Amino acid sequence: MPWATVSANVRLPLDLAGVPRAESDGRVAQALAQVGLEGFGSQRPRELSGGMQMRVSIARGLVTRPRLLLMDEPFGALDELTRHRLDADLLALWHAQGLTVVFVTHSLSEAAYLSSRVVVMAPRPGRIAEDIALSTPWPREPHHRTSAGFNAVVRRLEDALGAAGDGMATTAQQRP
Repeated sequence: MPWATVSANVRLPLDLAGVPRAESDGRVAQALAQVGLEGFGSQRPRELSGGMQMRVSIARGLVTRPRLLLMDEPFGALDELTRHRLDADLLALWHAQGLTVVFVTHSLSEAAYLSSRVVVMAPRPGRIAEDIALSTPWPREPHHRTSAGFNAVVRRLEDALGAAGDGMATTAQQRP
């Protein structure tokens, strides 16, 4: 909602659920803090960077305190540095909140970095082509992206995607 403040955008699911304003104010503040946007509640989305706008969307998803977070190509339109920063933030949230996250992406490196499991989908008709459990240890630091193990996982995903015929990767993070 470009006309509304960041707080109003985050509060929307609570308003729709009829949560009283006294309770929703605290939950909105908590969700904004979880994504590093304390102090930005009165801003409009157009006043924020693309990465900050994505954080608002994540806060809107977190404000209802879900156990499952569904994310469909959330970082696809962002530059690589912002995308990497949000990947790291998402992993921290996943770990701290104990969420299960289903994350759809066309980026094999993003799938390899974020996932404990990657499901490769084949096109027309959409079906699971391969289900790959990743054994890469946690936590994954940014330098992990340059390791031999990471590159081996990306190559494995490339092979699986090629065998699937230009499908896509759906990643999953299960509760820790």
